[in-house]
Amino acid sequence: MPSAAFNPLVADLSAPPVPSVFAWARAYDGARGKMIDLSQAVPGYPPHPDLLVWLAEAAADRANAGYGPIEGEAPLREAYAADVASVYGAPVKAENIHITAGCNQAFMAVACAIAGNGDAIAMTDPYYFNQETTLSMLGIRRDLIPLDPATGFVPTIEGIEAALAKGVTAVALVSPNNPTGAIYPADLLRHTFEACRKAGAFLILDETYRDFLPGDARPHDLLSIPGWEENLILLYSFSKSFCIPGHRLGAITAGTRAVSEIAKVMDNLQICAPRAPQAAVAKAIPALKAWRDANRIEILHRAETLKGVMEQLPAWKMDSLGAYFAFIRQPFPGQKSAHVAERLAKKAGVLCIPGAYFGEDQQDYLRFAFANADSQTIEGLVERLSTFTLD
Repeated sequence: MPSAAFNPLVADLSAPPVPSVFAWARAYDGARGKMIDLSQAVPGYPPHPDLLVWLAEAAADRANAGYGPIEGEAPLREAYAADVASVYGAPVKAENIHITAGCNQAFMAVACAIAGNGDAIAMTDPYYFNQETTLSMLGIRRDLIPLDPATGFVPTIEGIEAALAKGVTAVALVSPNNPTGAIYPADLLRHTFEACRKAGAFLILDETYRDFLPGDARPHDLLSIPGWEENLILLYSFSKSFCIPGHRLGAITAGTRAVSEIAKVMDNLQICAPRAPQAAVAKAIPALKAWRDANRIEILHRAETLKGVMEQLPAWKMDSLGAYFAFIRQPFPGQKSAHVAERLAKKAGVLCIPGAYFGEDQQDYLRFAFANADSQTIEGLVERLSTFTLD
């Protein structure tokens, strides 16, 4: 009797990478002290107490046990639209917002809505691995835009235009970037948008880490461009800013036609995002702004601490540093990044993600998610990395 077959587009994918990294942590014997966890991009501090109260109240509300609107709860769509309008100084309405169960789902819903089997979406190399595997399992080809460490892993407009010339359906960028932390300049994003519009392609801009940018300048002016709704789609996650990754809440900002098409996908993915966190975050967006601003300053302080630490470790070269992440060139050329990361976890008690998980050409790198650790913990890297060997 023949065996039942799995979808090769899924079966051919590697297993989810983060569980393997956590397995290395479990094998650490604690000899160098407490594990320094620089792996997943999760906030290293708890949610605000008021938010926890609002979450509990919303979860206990019988009304939230039923189905909600596919596009998201009206109070959250309105609150987030106002937040986006404030950040960018541009008119954004609730009808431009679609709420999802996390930003990974947002990306999948958008990909399903704009591209079909055999179409191509351009993304950078290195890339965020969940976005790459999403395209693979959907049968959407990915065209990689190579990034140069000499320029801090910021793409060039020439590289983006070369991808568009191949007829891609969209260009997908992440800024601030995961895994490199690189922050893309506003003028580059403007030129990219204009190039996408000229080519009849979408620009998908994942801004999960937007709230942790340094300074007060707007990330870009794309929402002020007349007709932006025709080919611009912004993605966002509430997980980082509100410290609730387990509640799975993300958002899409797009034109009303795109929101309608995405709703068709969402109805089949999940029907609606979790309702209790939507109710709680709708309150938290205006009420906890000062708390969020203080957290941004704290994350920037941790970035400065890591910068100072890496200056004391010349063998470990920090090729990029930004919001939440640093991309570190490990000092063992020729060694696979997964081997270096595994030994680092098991021997030195430093947990991070291998660069190769973000692209086959990234073997020389490790991703440090420094937002996970406070400054005192980050300073402990000096002693552990300076004495680390693979033996």
